[in-house]
Amino acid sequence: MQSRSILVSGAGIAGPALAYWLHRFGFHPTVVERAPEPRSGGHAVDIRGTARTVAERTGIVAQVRQAHTGAHGMAFVDRTGKRVATLSTEVFGDSGGPIAEMAIRRTDLARILYEATRDDVEYVFGDSITAVEQDEHGVHIEFEAGRARRFDLLVGADGVHSNVRRLVFGPEQRYIRDLGCYVSLFTTSTTLDLDGWQLMYTMPGGTGRAGRTAGLAPLPEPGKTLAGFFWRLAPQKYDRHDVDEQKRIVAHSFAGEGWEIPRMLSAIWDAPDFYFDRVSQVQMDSWSHRRAVLLGDAGYCASPMSGIGTSLALVGAYILAGELAAADGDHHLGYARYEQEMREFVNRAHEFARGAGDGGLMPDSRAQLWLRNQSVRILPYLPKRLAHRGMENVANTVRLKDYAALAHR
Repeated sequence: MQSRSILVSGAGIAGPALAYWLHRFGFHPTVVERAPEPRSGGHAVDIRGTARTVAERTGIVAQVRQAHTGAHGMAFVDRTGKRVATLSTEVFGDSGGPIAEMAIRRTDLARILYEATRDDVEYVFGDSITAVEQDEHGVHIEFEAGRARRFDLLVGADGVHSNVRRLVFGPEQRYIRDLGCYVSLFTTSTTLDLDGWQLMYTMPGGTGRAGRTAGLAPLPEPGKTLAGFFWRLAPQKYDRHDVDEQKRIVAHSFAGEGWEIPRMLSAIWDAPDFYFDRVSQVQMDSWSHRRAVLLGDAGYCASPMSGIGTSLALVGAYILAGELAAADGDHHLGYARYEQEMREFVNRAHEFARGAGDGGLMPDSRAQLWLRNQSVRILPYLPKRLAHRGMENVANTVRLKDYAALAHR
């Protein structure tokens, strides 16, 4: 095997998933993560289509089901909390629709993958890559903690604001496609009995404001909920590391609104897992440069609101590790085949995320909101072949190879 030592940047989902398969195929992965330890809390993610097969081959399905968020449908409500339209997971099939049958908190999935690899994979928490120098024999890496090490290959699995992408491919703005809105999520308490339903309150555009939605989603712990805000807004200047400044943007954008929003905004200041970001896609002509390659959101984020990012990460991790193993560590061949296998899936996911638009959660007018509600109401009565199209078809784009024969080679 030509290349055995591989540094993976990012211990979210894509990084540990890749580390699992790299180890299975005889490589020696090291995972570096800026956070001091595996994170807790976090928003919900879905495992869809072919990614379900990857989860089965990874041996984590039972743990994923045990950590299920408890969500089995989405209900749109009015200002008083009355339901005006509902969507259950049964309408779209197991892996389609706004909530998939395999729904789990992001950090619960990351924890499961970490625990599946921690005994076999070297993890370095509380550190980050500061410099990358590639040559024909390997990659020289300098770290924030002051050390320097060499590896055969480097993988950036460090999210939409990837540090590896910036160091190897250039400034972020070259690869980011802005989708015109923001999303914010955090865990808080609620007195509402959600009973497995994600509740969404939508405010249509008008009177100088664009359409917005606030939502509460069920979590496994009684009395806990995932609060979410989704809204269109021109790009704001803010410090990505100043959480209080980001919270003020959310509070200003939803000030004076009804339903549960005052309580949600009050709780935002003490949120332990606050998330805030611009909704965008990462679009690149190639995901590799010499010995470095990108995986998951770092290379092809579809949208943090698309519902398919986790599936892209899991499938991409399996294919990248498998193709490197099939190529006996030849990164030129392995990277090329990885991109060949994944490109159609990524393109379709990007197209789906853009085509879905934001009219459902951010309608421009009351008329558009009415049309959204009417469309949701008729979905259960459509032929299954029509209701199941879209997300589930995209999630099943890849025909997975079976790399099992390469394990422990």
